[in-house]
Amino acid sequence: MKRSLISLAIGLASLGAFNASANINIDKQINQVEDKVIEWRRDFHQHPELSNREIRTAAIVARHLKALGMQVETDIAYTGVVGILKGGKSGPTVMLRADMDALPVTEKADVPFKSLVTTKYNGVDVGVMHACGHDTHVAMLMGAAEVLAAVKNELHGDIMFVFQPAEEGAPQGEEGGAELMLKEGIFKKYQPDVAFGIHVMAGLNSGQIGYRSGPIMASADRFEITVKGKQTHGSSPWGGVDPISVAAQIVSGVNHIVSRQIDITKEPAIISFGKIAGGVRNNIIPDSVEMVGTIRNFDMDNRQQIFEKLTTTATHIAKASGAEAQVNIFKGYPVTVNNPELTAQMLPTLKNIVGKDNLFDVPKVTGAEDFAFYAQQVPGLFLFLGGTPTGQDVKTAPTNHSPYFYVDESTLKVGTKAMSQLAIDYLAAQQKN
Repeated sequence: MKRSLISLAIGLASLGAFNASANINIDKQINQVEDKVIEWRRDFHQHPELSNREIRTAAIVARHLKALGMQVETDIAYTGVVGILKGGKSGPTVMLRADMDALPVTEKADVPFKSLVTTKYNGVDVGVMHACGHDTHVAMLMGAAEVLAAVKNELHGDIMFVFQPAEEGAPQGEEGGAELMLKEGIFKKYQPDVAFGIHVMAGLNSGQIGYRSGPIMASADRFEITVKGKQTHGSSPWGGVDPISVAAQIVSGVNHIVSRQIDITKEPAIISFGKIAGGVRNNIIPDSVEMVGTIRNFDMDNRQQIFEKLTTTATHIAKASGAEAQVNIFKGYPVTVNNPELTAQMLPTLKNIVGKDNLFDVPKVTGAEDFAFYAQQVPGLFLFLGGTPTGQDVKTAPTNHSPYFYVDESTLKVGTKAMSQLAIDYLAAQQKN
């Protein structure tokens, strides 16, 4: 039913039957909240918290939502916060999402609100930094919450604000992120009809928005291969089974999976080895070799084929040499897919916000996002917001996850308005149908 409503909305829009922009002007509210958004962002940036440890951040968010009169639920998936804004008129529920966690990165950007936080991560002393812009996401969604609360009586439906922990991945031995929030029942309880998310990116200039219909970000899966041979002296390899040689053959064989066995005219895919470790001395052929890598792709059927072919390739190559290969594949985030109908419906809203010259149909990104889990449950739209200052070449700007990553704060106003207006216009469009 939800998807059919979206289809109807698109059909009417193409006939000029309704204006995609609702008759609710929020410019005044956006201007009033801009300074607050910047202040919140700087505070979060100076006080970053790692995945599943976003205690301070979540407390500030919850306090703000409660002050706006929302129904607020906390401690979801460790530190997650959900706020429900009831609109003045009946209608569907729109979910708006921001992720809250920082990264184990020591900041090198020269900003007055630089993070000086340190902690231990996997037993190592590290700095902590919002090197992926989640501080801006939280601040913008807090701003959108204030804007939408000011016009709630005019809304044709409800808004579900989701402040999510652990998008960067839960600590070892813990669950986390979008998957755990869903597991703990937030969609069953609040039943959103659509989901919107936004991410600041160094690859666009401030005030620009990037979108893509269909797959926009890759799935991300980790694999581990243990090659077991038989230790022997390096001078007489025939006396054992060389797992290093077998590992080299597995690398070569696995590289043929994408190039020769997967239909990449359907969607691209990548298999990369990130670590190979084995042996302790130049003249000893070891018992075993450990191999670790990542799989990225944009099609869920191809994803399953790659899993199967990776296992077959590694085990058969090992067996042919008298070795054994144990393959473990750890599923990570699925493909992030923007619902084509929802994307088409909301493009007029985005054009109204930034203008057609600042709205870009962007290429696929081989990075991954756990917003994908939400978009598997309801139609989703995930957008990129430019963070590199206007006039600076985005090709040379420090990328997300860099210790020099920097977000031009003028873009926060655009992101706040985008999240607010997407919700307003979606609800209005459904009411007109």
